[in-house]
Amino acid sequence: MTPTAERDTDIALRITMIRWSLCALACAGGSAGLAWLVPAAPLRNPFGGAALLLALIVLPLTSVLVPLLWLRRIPLRQRKVAWQFIVPVVVGVALGVIGKQAGDQAGLADRGQWTEAVVVHKEEGKTDRCLVRASGGPAIWPSLSEGDGCRKSVSEGATLRIRYDPEGVARPVEDVDTASYGELLAYLLVAAVAMGTWGGVRQSRWDREYEATGGRV
Repeated sequence: MTPTAERDTDIALRITMIRWSLCALACAGGSAGLAWLVPAAPLRNPFGGAALLLALIVLPLTSVLVPLLWLRRIPLRQRKVAWQFIVPVVVGVALGVIGKQAGDQAGLADRGQWTEAVVVHKEEGKTDRCLVRASGGPAIWPSLSEGDGCRKSVSEGATLRIRYDPEGVARPVEDVDTASYGELLAYLLVAAVAMGTWGGVRQSRWDREYEATGGRV
């Protein structure tokens, strides 16, 4: 291979890596960012519901559908999908879930208020949930989850001290969440981008091999 050909190949590889990195970053970053924005902004329904749908389902699936359906030169029936794209899908869902938790934390830190709340209804199941009402006030939404204070020992009529969001978007909690999600989100984002780029580069190589052999690969 001549120096000019090697240089052209190197440039093409770099462009390919940048293209797939941006694709993976847009999907993964969008999942975390949209999920965080819902309680942090806050975004009420239907906008909040649409944003969570995008963050938890649409964008993670997009991270594998784009490599399968677009940015390819191989006919659809002959395309393969690199196993590496499994990681961006799974990590994308995790980024959405953790991003929502970080957004709840930010929303309560910004708008949260402490109140004495009475449990007016308890929904028992695999995961218990309590509908609570501020003393002398309206019902508090969303309902209180088991992990945030609706314990097995809590019964209807019990009084709990909780921090809640007057906007009714961030989830109420009995104990303030002091965990830091930034580092975990960063690690997950790097994993999604790295694996998405790796898978994209592999698929681009398959495309070049397909063209080089006249469609016999």
